[in-house]
Amino acid sequence: MDSIELQKLAERSRSMREAGMALILASAILALFIFIPRNFGTTPAPAVAVATSTTPDAFANVAVQAKAAIVYDLATGKVLYAKNADAQLPLASLTKLLTVYAAFAELSPTTPVTIPAEVTHLDMPRAFNAGQIFSLGDLARLTLTASLNDGAAAIASATAARENTTQNAMLASAASALDLTQTYAVNGSGLDVSSSLSGGYGSAYDLARLAGALVESAPAVALATTGSSAQATSAGGTSFTVKNTDPMVGTIPRLLLSKTGYTDLAGGNLALVFDAGMLHPIAVIVLGSSKEERFTDGTALVAAALAHFAGIASL
Repeated sequence: MDSIELQKLAERSRSMREAGMALILASAILALFIFIPRNFGTTPAPAVAVATSTTPDAFANVAVQAKAAIVYDLATGKVLYAKNADAQLPLASLTKLLTVYAAFAELSPTTPVTIPAEVTHLDMPRAFNAGQIFSLGDLARLTLTASLNDGAAAIASATAARENTTQNAMLASAASALDLTQTYAVNGSGLDVSSSLSGGYGSAYDLARLAGALVESAPAVALATTGSSAQATSAGGTSFTVKNTDPMVGTIPRLLLSKTGYTDLAGGNLALVFDAGMLHPIAVIVLGSSKEERFTDGTALVAAALAHFAGIASL
């Protein structure tokens, strides 16, 4: 092979090496381009199309008469709707939720509870005679369903006696255990103490979490409040049937708890817990409405909550 052919072969070999190096360099640059974040340094990232939700706000057109209200997602801790949800307002018989929660934190459902003589003179509604004995579970079912003041007072008395403390201290301890910072009770029934002092105070936000806690700790008692009536028999064999104070229990799907409240100071109150689907509990609380509009308010908020989870805005 002459020198000219050797020179051509060397040049061709050099060209192939340079081409190979160029290919490796190009591949490295491409890899850097692919894997290094686009917004590295001060160079702005290129515009990227992001899918956004077009689902309307199901609560946008909801108007409630209540002074305060909340729709609270108990599964996620998210507030779906709020109106003055942190305002401390009179609770009326929603106080009974705290009383029953406190009792089940201390006593078993089978614990016997005797009706004290002094509670049989409380304002209506009441149903019992002094000395009658019920299991805590039965008495709580009757009491919450029909909002019985004598039953709530008897439960509060028995729980405080077991804890060897006052009823006020017992109820305060239960509220503290749930971190209900706006909630306290003067008595176990929620009856107004005077024309200026309610039997219990709390916020819609606190009551939503309290209602959820009661559903979790005493599900059978809570579920009893979703029927049109409740039945139980005393230890002495006396049978009781009481009517639910909430006329709308049959209209709410998968209802888990219902509790009404009304006094002159509080106005109309309502607490509901229902399953929005797939074990997803939602609490709806209405405080400071009227005796009739509390149910209208509650119905509107439940409908909006269902629409929210269905992805459909309420009309």
